[in-house]
Amino acid sequence: MGSLRRVRRTIRFGALVLVVAAVATELAKPEGERSWHGRVGGLVPYDFRPPTWERIRSAYWNRESDQLFTDRVFGVGWAVNLHRAKVLLDQAFERLMGPPSPTSIRMSKRSAGARPGHGAEEGRE
Repeated sequence: MGSLRRVRRTIRFGALVLVVAAVATELAKPEGERSWHGRVGGLVPYDFRPPTWERIRSAYWNRESDQLFTDRVFGVGWAVNLHRAKVLLDQAFERLMGPPSPTSIRMSKRSAGARPGHGAEEGRE
């Protein structure tokens, strides 16, 4: 129980360090050159600009990208491209279970005037 608490604290502390580093990176630039997006240490992406619908769609549902992890729309770290995750899960499912079997629809003839769910004997008394 205590080790789980330590892991959570370490993750929170790491996230805080990354946010402070990202803000410090931007504040170190001259005011006219601050873009409020980039990478901490050339690795971890950050973006403190107001999100737009286009950037949200590009990060979380990008059909054209083969990347699973994309730059986060706001904050520090990565986002998950849910479209790519769906494609990968579909492929994994198909590898495990095989391709889906074709669905066939069986059509049967009914007698004239018969209603669905009512057999010929049900109408007699």
